[in-house]
Amino acid sequence: MISLLAAARILVVLAILAMSAVAATEISSPRKLEKGALLQCGWWSNSSTANYNSTTSDHCKWTGVTCNKAGSVTRITLQNNGTKRELDKFNFSCFPNLENLSVSSDYIPEELGNLKNLVSLDLSRNNIQGTIPHGLTKLTKLNYLILSSNQLSGQIPITIEALFNLEHLELSNNFINGTIPFELEKMPVLRYLDVSYNNLSGDIPYFLDSMSWMSFINLSYNYLGGEISENLVNRYSLQAFIGNKGLCSEFGGFPPCITHNLPATPPNNEYEPTAVDTVASVILFLLYTITKTGDMFSIWNYDGKIAYEDIIESTEDFDIRYCIGTGGYGSVYKAQLPSGKVVALKKLHHFESEESTFAESFQNEVRILSEIRHRNIVKLYGFCLHKQCMFLVYEYMERGSLYYCLHNDDEAIELHWTKRVNIIKDIAHALTYLHHNCTPPIVHRDISCNNILLNSESEAFVADFGTARLLHSDSSNRTIVAGTCGYIAPELAYTMAVTKKCDVYSFGVVALEVLMGKHPQELLSSLSSSSYQNIRLIDVLDSRLSPPIDHTVVQDIALASSIALACLHSEPKFHPTMKCVSQEIVSGRKMVQKPIHEITMAQLQKPEMFLFGGCDN
Repeated sequence: MISLLAAARILVVLAILAMSAVAATEISSPRKLEKGALLQCGWWSNSSTANYNSTTSDHCKWTGVTCNKAGSVTRITLQNNGTKRELDKFNFSCFPNLENLSVSSDYIPEELGNLKNLVSLDLSRNNIQGTIPHGLTKLTKLNYLILSSNQLSGQIPITIEALFNLEHLELSNNFINGTIPFELEKMPVLRYLDVSYNNLSGDIPYFLDSMSWMSFINLSYNYLGGEISENLVNRYSLQAFIGNKGLCSEFGGFPPCITHNLPATPPNNEYEPTAVDTVASVILFLLYTITKTGDMFSIWNYDGKIAYEDIIESTEDFDIRYCIGTGGYGSVYKAQLPSGKVVALKKLHHFESEESTFAESFQNEVRILSEIRHRNIVKLYGFCLHKQCMFLVYEYMERGSLYYCLHNDDEAIELHWTKRVNIIKDIAHALTYLHHNCTPPIVHRDISCNNILLNSESEAFVADFGTARLLHSDSSNRTIVAGTCGYIAPELAYTMAVTKKCDVYSFGVVALEVLMGKHPQELLSSLSSSSYQNIRLIDVLDSRLSPPIDHTVVQDIALASSIALACLHSEPKFHPTMKCVSQEIVSGRKMVQKPIHEITMAQLQKPEMFLFGGCDN
């Protein structure tokens, strides 16, 4: 018979085991909740979640997921695989230990503020619209906040001071307006601030002088005004302030400050200058300056001391050895300025007073580019209108034109499939900005591979606005045919009417050329033939590259091809808008669930999908 002492010992052991079981259940339950939430949001394919029932830690092995030693999710990184993630399906409350989140998404939900332990949030390079949610200011442990290259508008919330642990803030390449909030001064560890390429206005905040702990500031390409102190000029590069025409200073080559110097006026303010105002002011300034001095020279964004002679010396009077390209309106030269900066000089062909078209092209390009702020549109640094010649000073693009890269075997091989899809996306985003974010809209009219430039990272930039046209609602917008043969929309030849659809067609040609490695004229000629039904996607892709194998890359190529074909529809009314193109090309839409060798071009020809498939036109 078991003694009372032995029985007591058994009861103690059983109690301990029971408590251990409860503890184990409590430990495993959060893991199961996290895994269940990951499955529910639908961000992973079936192959990623095949082992769902095997062990509680399987989800830690899924693509983009990182866990701590206890098996709790601490990082999710799914930003660069081309698929959009719907954050409204993500149960934030199930991830108490999530510290890093980097995904592609279309918007920022207020619920994101529930991730109390988040230290890094990266939602850059999406099409996120709307304002910055106040819910983000609940993330008091946040060190890094990156929302650059979206379509965010509204003001920087004054509640941002609640992010007292924030060290790194990137809001560049958006449409944020208002002033730079004084609340930034109350953020004691903020060291990196980039709000470039926005619509910010007002004076440069005085408190930036006293924020000695700041190591990087970029306020370039806004509508800021006022005086820049010697301290700011010395502490930060001049590149931090370029593109703000209202700035003045006694230092660094900025225009000197004068009494009653007014700050620049941003768009969407109480008074918004019309295109007529802009044209009139530019032309009057040109006429006044030419009449008074005989020439005009302005290098924006540099030290203000560069003279015409410096350009002549750096190119040895535009010697052919420095020429890197020639177009219809002029030749392009590579030059190194006295500051060491390498730039591209577009010298317009010599013009006589009676040949006004050249001067008009020059003025047109200056006027349009000086108002444009987009990461995928080439930057205009300055210009010269001189008795002897006139030229534009551009940002230098290391890889040259897209045409050159596609038609040079060595360069083309370096443009792998993902880079090519990204090039198409870059062009789409630039045209979307011109068509839908400029007032009045701007039609480029000469989109071709020669007018797309690539930098050292193979990012694409739209260039050459010599024939660009502002669209006025009260105008017929009729004009002579402008553009490059092989890229001009067929309807323009007989209607002579400039519309945004002209650029859409040209974009379709360029997109196919990027994927095919050559002009798609032969393919376009066969669109209406019976043989077109049997043309496979893999047969038209650039044969210099190995056929894509990765499923995501195949889907990206199929989607880009389908969008390009929609842009080339014989009926312009079926062309999608560039805004729709830009949204769709980053949507991750699955076009055909087949291996690439089974996909035909006819299967990808679905223009109605981009008109009536929920795309926001």
